[in-house]
Amino acid sequence: MALRITTDGTRTKIQFVIPDDVHTGPVSAVGTFNDWKPGAHKLVKRSNGTRSVSVAVPAGETVAFRYLGEGGVWFDDPDADAITPEGSLVKA
Repeated sequence: MALRITTDGTRTKIQFVIPDDVHTGPVSAVGTFNDWKPGAHKLVKRSNGTRSVSVAVPAGETVAFRYLGEGGVWFDDPDADAITPEGSLVKA
């Protein structure tokens, strides 16, 4: 799994990337950036064997998130800054 973070000083783009074989079926990124709404940011399959989706947040914001897979399976990203009982954390 990977998190790719770029910023222009005002806004930060976070790209959530997972290997395609991590979970069968659809996966979405769910977190504070979308009010924890399942399905709002579905990861899209890429030709390089990964799935990804990007979100933009204010620079400097701490974002909490988890991945939600088909069947209600929640999982965290080991590349996050921290993993808590409430999910993965990354500072934008």
